[in-house]
Amino acid sequence: MRAAVLHDGRVVFRDDVPDPVPGPGQVLVGVRSCGICGSDLHFAAHGGELLSLAAQMGGPTDVDLARDIIMGHEFSAEVLEAGPDTDTLRPGTLVTSVPAVLSAEGVIPIGFTDRAAGAYAERMLLSAPLLLAVPNGLDHRHAALTEPMAVGLHAVNKSGIERGETALVLGCGPIGIAIIAALQVRGVEPIAASDFSPKRRELATTMGAHQTIDPAQGSPFDTVAPKVVFEAVGVPGIIDDVMRRIPSGSRIVVAGVCMEPDTVHPFFGIAKEISVQFVYAYDPMEFAESLRAIAEGDIDVSPLITGEVGLDGVSQAFDDLADPERHCKILVKP
Repeated sequence: MRAAVLHDGRVVFRDDVPDPVPGPGQVLVGVRSCGICGSDLHFAAHGGELLSLAAQMGGPTDVDLARDIIMGHEFSAEVLEAGPDTDTLRPGTLVTSVPAVLSAEGVIPIGFTDRAAGAYAERMLLSAPLLLAVPNGLDHRHAALTEPMAVGLHAVNKSGIERGETALVLGCGPIGIAIIAALQVRGVEPIAASDFSPKRRELATTMGAHQTIDPAQGSPFDTVAPKVVFEAVGVPGIIDDVMRRIPSGSRIVVAGVCMEPDTVHPFFGIAKEISVQFVYAYDPMEFAESLRAIAEGDIDVSPLITGEVGLDGVSQAFDDLADPERHCKILVKP
């Protein structure tokens, strides 16, 4: 089959990848759409560093970056065939899933290891118990964005934010936009958003922000006194700057993935009694809730989709996503 694979830090197109064969408990699916995630870009560029940091926390150490890795974890797919002794949804059913497979060794994340192939391919294997049928005739392109929307929902859930509390979202890339969408569904008002990119600020408004701020024109804290700040930038110095500027008793939710060591002044947090919450991914219930919100029209994800490519265009799409004025989310359509 055809696939786009990560090999030695580069994404390359292959047309001779062996077809996956479902085993017990597994389902063979045909990929319909898969979003390119910022974490895919990070993994391609900094895979060795990511694996080193994960190993320091007791994470897997058996990922071989010299082997072909099929990435892609934001997907929708069509059921093709069940493995032996496996009950599942009927063939032709449009599905999505938490991006993981169940094995005798535990849960294996899809798309970041050569042990579980992702959705930058024509076909892939999923675990039958984790499948979710896509409801309401939802477009497969929109269903593929369930995963990033779940990341935003999880950040909002962890924040404990309530109606009447002002939210400020720093960074309006895909995760910042997902946070804004989740805040809008929750009825939080006002929602302020800050980003250097005019296109991203425009998208933030479309997705529910009541106010957008260009940080090149001044700190967002000059015009907003937030109760909860969602940091979705992920560069050194941001957390410390937020702690210095936010009002006493505020909360910071860190969703941006910073790959470098960072420094904060604890005095700011102590003097203001600031709470800092780091967040990652989501749980299965949040994933299912995000699918429901998209399918029922609570969240319109169509404005996020700014491009579509085939498997032979994934490498170029990785480069194109570096320009925030051109793209938010590029979908791969095998």
